[in-house]
Formats: sequence, C-alpha cells, structure tokens
Amino acid sequence: MAKNDSFGSVPEVDLAGYSIDASVIPSVPASLAEKYNLMPLFKAGKNLTVAMSDPKNVLALDELRTASGMEISVVKSNEKQIKEAISEYYGISAVIEDVVKNYKPIGEAKKVKVIGEEAAPIVKLVNVLITQALRERASDIHIEPEHNDVRVRFRVDGVLHEESVMPQFMSAPLVSRIKVLAGMDIAENRVPQDGRFEIKESGRSIDFRISTFPSAYGEKVVIRILDKGSMLYGLTDIGFSEENYKKFLGLIHKPHGIILITGPTGSGKTTTLYAALGEINSKELNVTTVEDPIEYELPGITQSQINVKAGLTFASALRSILRQDPDVVLVSEIRDGETAAIAVQAALTGHMVFSTLHTNDSSGAIVRLIDMKVEPFLIASSLEGVMAQRLVRTICKKCKIEAPPPEELKQRFPEIKSLAKGTGCKACKGSGFKGRTGIFELLIIDDQIRQMITRKASSDEIRKYAVEHGMKTLYQDGMEKVKAGATTLDEVLRVTELE
Repeated sequence: MAKNDSFGSVPEVDLAGYSIDASVIPSVPASLAEKYNLMPLFKAGKNLTVAMSDPKNVLALDELRTASGMEISVVKSNEKQIKEAISEYYGISAVIEDVVKNYKPIGEAKKVKVIGEEAAPIVKLVNVLITQALRERASDIHIEPEHNDVRVRFRVDGVLHEESVMPQFMSAPLVSRIKVLAGMDIAENRVPQDGRFEIKESGRSIDFRISTFPSAYGEKVVIRILDKGSMLYGLTDIGFSEENYKKFLGLIHKPHGIILITGPTGSGKTTTLYAALGEINSKELNVTTVEDPIEYELPGITQSQINVKAGLTFASALRSILRQDPDVVLVSEIRDGETAAIAVQAALTGHMVFSTLHTNDSSGAIVRLIDMKVEPFLIASSLEGVMAQRLVRTICKKCKIEAPPPEELKQRFPEIKSLAKGTGCKACKGSGFKGRTGIFELLIIDDQIRQMITRKASSDEIRKYAVEHGMKTLYQDGMEKVKAGATTLDEVLRVTELE
C-alpha cells in the first residue's frame, strides 16, 4: 500500500505553481496517469510522490506501485490541474501510446478511406499535435518518416526541437488525416502537394499551411502555423535600438521611394513590414498590399493574396494596384525582374513601396536588383533604404542569471563585466530562452551611395562606406543586445557572421 494511505491526512498541493521533476515522468505510463487522473511529482530514493484527485483509490495505488516498482506517497490535488499537468508533461506521448495500443493498420486496398472507427485514434493524435504546437507557440510542425519510425519536430523561437517519435506504421494514416483536413488528394503520394485549413481557437483565427513532399520512407509534411488573430507588433516592440528606430521612422515617412527588408525565411521581415504599415497608416492614405500569404489582418488596409493558378502574380497584381490610386503599396516579396521593375516605376511616380528580398545583408540587396536587370540609375533614383534583419532568442526571465564573460570576450569588449544566460526552467522547457527579438542593419541611401550604385560599385564597397559613416552591422547590433543582457553571444553568432 501507499505509505500515507490514512486518507484523512493526505496533504493537498496546488499544481499551478508547482515545479514537477520531469525526470520522474517515465516512471508512470501515460495510460495509467490518464486512467486514474494522477501525476508523478518527484521521487526520493525508492519512494515516488504522486498527486491524485482521488487519493482513496486503492486499486490505482496498487497498479501504480506495480508499474513504477516504487513505494508510493500521495498528495491530493485539483482534478483540472492534474489533467493540465498530464497534457503538458505527457502530451503527444500519451496519445501515441493509445494509438499504438488501439489503432488497427488499414489494409492496402483501404488506405484512401482513413475515416470511421479505425481512424479515431489518428484523428485524436492530429488534434493533440495541433494543440501542443499552439501551446508551445510553435511556428511549424515537421512530420518526418524514417526507416523505423516517424519523427515529429516543432520549430519554436526559430529553432527545431524533437517533440516525439512514433512507430513507422503511423506515417501513412497520419499524413492522410492531415491531407483530409487540408482538402488535398489522399490517393496521391508521388508528387508534392500544398493545402490549408483554418481553425478557431479562443476567438482567434489560426491558419495552417500544409506542404507534403515524397521521401524514401513516405511523405514528409510541414505545417506552417499562422495566427491571424495574434497581437501585431509596433515598431517599438521588435527590438530596434533608439538610433535605428529614429532612422527607420524617418525612412517610412518619406512621400515616395522603395524600402526593402532583407533576410532569410523566418527572420521576421513580414512582422517588420506590418509594423511599418501600422505606424504610417491613416485615414488620409490609401494603403494596399499584395501578399503570399496574408499572415495578419490589418484594419484599414486593403490586403490581397496572389493566386498564380488564376493568373494573379506579384507583377500583375502590382500593375492593377497602381490603377487604384494608392499612396503606399506593400509587395510581400520581389521575386523576379518584372516585379522589381514595376516596383521601381511605382516609386519613381510618387508611390511609397515596401517589399522584401532574400539577401544576406543590406548592401547585397542592391546587387540583387541589378542581377534582376533593373538599371542601376533607376535603383539609385528610387531606393531610399535597405534593412537586413535576423531574429535571436531572448533569455528566459524566469531563470536568467549573470555570469562572468570568457577571457577572449573580455579582451575584445573590456566594457562587458558580465553576461546573462538562462539556466533552464519549466517556463522555457529547459532551453534557457523564451521569445525572440530582432537585430538590424539599416542602410540609408545617401547621395554618395547613389553614385556608387550608378557606377555598379560592389556590395563590399557600399557596405564599407556605410559602416564608416555610422551604419551598425547585424553583428554589432546583436552585440549591443548581448551587452544589455537580452540575448547570448552564441545566439548572435548563430545568425550572423563574426566580424
């Protein structure tokens, strides 16, 4: 029996602020935790302490002792809190355990019919995957079939981490269920497909963009999560230094020209563009966007989404928008020379154009436009500024500590007396990081740079001039955030090149 089974004296524990020892979770099977609504908390030697909503359940205690191989001490806790703890700590693994036990693999002739009673565990698994991803603030879900199993990874704060591993036989029905939700062809697994679906969660509209790709062991699925109802950021929220904020504010309030945001996928370019539009939007301006996809809904702004199959490309949409008397136009990405040429002409005819390019730094955007066959003198006449950016993870405030910097860093930055880091806690799931902020490199196009563009100066030449005249590079801006204790040196080095 449990050591403290004198039921009148069972202590109560509030799990809301309780730090559960994650290392004890494997001691109790998920099925047992769910069956009896109990949660392992910690162990001392051969004794395991668990929270139960019904500590008088002798059968549960006996099963628990047999399954764990330990003596059991019991505390009482709120039923709802225990369910939430089970969901948080067991999460997907509990459902996988249930699926493995109850799912009957569908025969080859019935694979396209992933419906009905046999599919119920898979339906539950997909629902839990989505719920867990939303709880962890994931931006993407990766489902990757391998030789013996299927790996599920979440991208949180820009970094992928393994969420669970499940048996290989679950790959096909899992992918089929997702395809059903996204309106895709479940009978076709030889070519890539794209689809989407939307759910309502606590009054928010959440969009899921699905991409499948055939691999050696089945179809890989990536689910992009777009929370359209999430809070939009303002320019003061995205991580600008005071100097860059003032410079960028001056840029976006110009009456005409092109402003470009550059960086790799997932570097926060769209967030910055939306913040800029939110800053300048007013009843006196006609602001129109053409996007792929529309990631957030902006009140007071006309937003459109490209549809290549229907013939609505960035270039054709931009042409039409210019006949709509716009003051400000946002093109979510300049992908080709035709779009670039129209954007330049729009800027030269009195419009303000915001867009993005995929280049590593700010000066590289100029060379990229020239590669797209835009005449250098047109670039020089229309371009007002280019901002490169990256996202770095911010240190978790709950477990943040100060530590002395390494000797090498002391020599390079003698003003740094200490460095901040996260030790890892429940709030950040042991990573030491929670949330992200931007680091920026803002290139203002002045008369000298316009002359350099016209004579086709190299990217390095333009960059060198800009740094000599006050431009902070991505690395330098990142180091300012390291000094301020917002992020770590390793994070900055992860997304920038050491200078």
